[in-house]
Amino acid sequence: MSQMPQQAAPATCPSCAEPVEPDDLFCGACGQDLSVVPAPPQHHPTLTMTRPAAPGSPAPGGPDAGSPAPGSADGVDWPAPEPPGSDSTSPKTHLPTDLPGTDSGGHPLHPGVPRSPAEQPASGVRFDRPAEPEEYPLQAPDPRSAGETPVPERSEEHAQPVTTCVACRAGRVDNDGYCENCGHAQPRERDHMERESGPVAAVSDRGLRHHRNEDSFALGHTALPDGSPATLAVVCDGVSSATRPDEASAAAARAAGDTLLAALPRGTHPQTAMHEAIVAAAQAVNALAGEPDAAREHDPHQNAPACTIVSSVVAAGLLVVGWVGDSRAYWVPDDRTAPPARLTEDDSWAAQMVAAGLMNEAEAYADERAHAITGWLGADAYELDPHTASFKPDRPGVVVVCTDGLWNYAETAQEMAETIPADAAARPLHSARVLVGHALDGGGHDNVTVAVLPFPAPSQGAGSA
Repeated sequence: MSQMPQQAAPATCPSCAEPVEPDDLFCGACGQDLSVVPAPPQHHPTLTMTRPAAPGSPAPGGPDAGSPAPGSADGVDWPAPEPPGSDSTSPKTHLPTDLPGTDSGGHPLHPGVPRSPAEQPASGVRFDRPAEPEEYPLQAPDPRSAGETPVPERSEEHAQPVTTCVACRAGRVDNDGYCENCGHAQPRERDHMERESGPVAAVSDRGLRHHRNEDSFALGHTALPDGSPATLAVVCDGVSSATRPDEASAAAARAAGDTLLAALPRGTHPQTAMHEAIVAAAQAVNALAGEPDAAREHDPHQNAPACTIVSSVVAAGLLVVGWVGDSRAYWVPDDRTAPPARLTEDDSWAAQMVAAGLMNEAEAYADERAHAITGWLGADAYELDPHTASFKPDRPGVVVVCTDGLWNYAETAQEMAETIPADAAARPLHSARVLVGHALDGGGHDNVTVAVLPFPAPSQGAGSA
């Protein structure tokens, strides 16, 4: 870099020779009182600068100027600028390391070479630090890892079970959540759920229009006190116009399922157990509304969490259903020549119009108000009125428990019987998948959840799932 002319050396402390300002009363390095001694004499510049001189005149800094001779211990000769007429338009530049120099104590500077302790300045400040490089090299690789193959911290393939695509049912799902066969993006955990518990199975899907799945379900199988098997399924549909409908459906399904699995082994009558389960589900949803008052103040117009519920128990030759809202249960016999049946009545505006004789069923369900529910689980419900019913079918078949996301595309019992596979009792999970696929093929405007229970319940042994 270009060299700038240096100013005369500042005054120094008479004790430690550290530079001081003219108006300092004490030395900043050793604490010497500067007010009781005369100011020290000025030092000559550490380096003598050489300037071009007119022909025949003494060069500044030469012997005639009272300066040390070139090459003496107290000064150095700077390279003369290039002669006039050269191609260069500016003096040649030099790096600081090109020329030797001295520090303020008169000691020679040797960049990168430490001095002996006797040469250290009295101030305690070290000047023997090696010169820092302009660039710092990257840290060399650890020799212990040389030749080793890098291993990822976690292998997703071994950490998670291999899953198959929900769309093509053949491709393997990679770590990014896409099918390696058809490229279909796989849903999030709650967007598509499939479960089996003994002979009962259920499938729930977000559908094609909703941004999340607000349905939930619970399954279980256990044994009655006499050892005979019992199976159950609970399906809940969150009310989208309410706050946190997904939490409401999950809480209701979990509470109802736990209550049934606890009551049936004790010998509680299935219909009584069903009533207790719906009450427990309602209490669980009501508890979600007990949020802090401050949260309600931010949005006082929010409705409390709410959902519908439908449940079925197959035990001891009985088929028991319970519900609140417009989720439904259907009976489909294995013998498709026998008539199927719908086992529930909706708590909805359309059902009320039909019951009052004001509209027929086709007219009522074609109205835009058809799906306005008149009964639900939640703190804002008018009153809890659990519906329960018991049936004793005379032939084997299956119970289909579902939300309106399915029955909108198979509304009548006959349409449901035509949609479900003929071997539904033997393959309940496959049948639930087929029914969900039917709703998605029809448009998938809503969340779709369906459970399939064989009747009578095959013996699976005691225990709950």
